[in-house]
Amino acid sequence: MLQEGQKAPEFELEGSDGKKHTLKEYAGKLVVLYFYPRDNTPGCTSEAVGFRMLKPEFDKLGAVLVGVSKDSLKAHCKFIADHQLNFTLLSDPDAEVMTAYGAFGEKVMYGKKTTGIIRSTVIIAPDGTVVKHWAKVPKAAEHPDKVLEFVKSLA
Repeated sequence: MLQEGQKAPEFELEGSDGKKHTLKEYAGKLVVLYFYPRDNTPGCTSEAVGFRMLKPEFDKLGAVLVGVSKDSLKAHCKFIADHQLNFTLLSDPDAEVMTAYGAFGEKVMYGKKTTGIIRSTVIIAPDGTVVKHWAKVPKAAEHPDKVLEFVKSLA
C-alpha cells in the first residue's frame, strides 16, 4: 500500500499530448496524479470536468494535474475533445503504474468483490514524496474541490 511520506513510484507512460511522461520530468513540481476507471463514464466525466474547471487555480499554485486510466490514447483524445479537458491524460494499459500506486486491485462493486481500477488520487511533493493519498474516492464529483483545498493548504 502506498504510504504518505514515502517516495512516489517512478513511472513512464504515454500521454494524450503525444509525449512520454515520467515522474522524473516533474521533479521540483507539485503533482496531482489522479486515477480513474474509464473515459466518458458518468463518474469519471464529472470528476474530469471538476478538475477542468479548477485547473486555473491548480496552475496558480504551481501544481501539475495529470489523469491516469487504462484507456487508449485514442479514447483519451475523444474524452478530452468531448469535455474540453485542459490537462494531460496518461494511458496505463497494463495497469502497472496503477498497481504501484494502489489504484488497481481488489474492490467491492455492487456488493461483489472484483479486481479493477480504484478511483484514487496521489499528491506528490516537489521532492518526489507522497504528501497525500486518497486511497478510495467515494464521490467523484466532489473530489476535485477537496484536492484543491488540500493543495491550497500546502501553499
